[in-house]
Amino acid sequence: MHWLTEPFTADFFLRALIGGVLVAVICGVVGTWVVIRGMAFLGEAIGHGMLPGVALATVAGAPAIVGGAISAVIMSAMISLLQRRGRLSYDTSIGLLFVSMLSLGVIIVSHSRSFATDATSMLFGDILAMDEGDLTGLFIAVGVTVAIAAVLHRSFVAAAFDTRVASTLGLRPHFAQLALVALVTLAVVSSYQAVGSLLVVGLLLAPAVAAAPWTRSIPARMVVAVAFGALAVVLGLLCSWYAGTAAGASIAMAAILLAVVSGAGARLNRWQGRQETLLHEPEPAPISLSLTGK
Repeated sequence: MHWLTEPFTADFFLRALIGGVLVAVICGVVGTWVVIRGMAFLGEAIGHGMLPGVALATVAGAPAIVGGAISAVIMSAMISLLQRRGRLSYDTSIGLLFVSMLSLGVIIVSHSRSFATDATSMLFGDILAMDEGDLTGLFIAVGVTVAIAAVLHRSFVAAAFDTRVASTLGLRPHFAQLALVALVTLAVVSSYQAVGSLLVVGLLLAPAVAAAPWTRSIPARMVVAVAFGALAVVLGLLCSWYAGTAAGASIAMAAILLAVVSGAGARLNRWQGRQETLLHEPEPAPISLSLTGK
């Protein structure tokens, strides 16, 4: 078993593992709401909306995560502003901003000669390069995410199913929507180092999708989604170690495969349940027919 434990003796691997698990916690909590609310496009748009800020920060010699965070916040604010004005539909607003921010990021990259290697980590992450500062930031992000999700849980639930009822109950559905967009932004920014701006949607969606068939409540789904996300991190890092594949892409692919396996397992479980029900059903009593009516 030495071959299996060997990666865990490397400091950079352990930092990547801890950071990946922290990202799995954030994405498991936020991703559950993303799936319930159908906000996958928003997560992808914010991920691509980070590109201009990351590109400008890299050109200026500033930390890429800082530029990406500022760009993602601007993107989220613009989405909320357009939605509140109500002149464009939600999807249309996100689509226009998504394309404009992505285009701006590509323009900045195309005019710089310093992105020969930076572009790969920008798009696909570099989880193996995590340091203590990155882990500290992730610990803070986990605390903020869990706290907001717990405090606004009732508002999120009410806004997800009936905004009129939420308003009647004084749960402020519009504020809940803004808070949820902020959580998605935080999740995308936090996951940037691990899987980059292109693959973040995989960690947001796949673990929550994998958890859905096995849970009946939202908190339970979050916990199971975190477990699936953490497992995807472990499997992806081990695949990267032994097969020499890109770590971020391996983690995202592992998350997708776990969702596929979970769905197949859930269907098999339901089929077996139906078969057992049929086997244990009592046979109907025979019907006796008599010409005399007795």
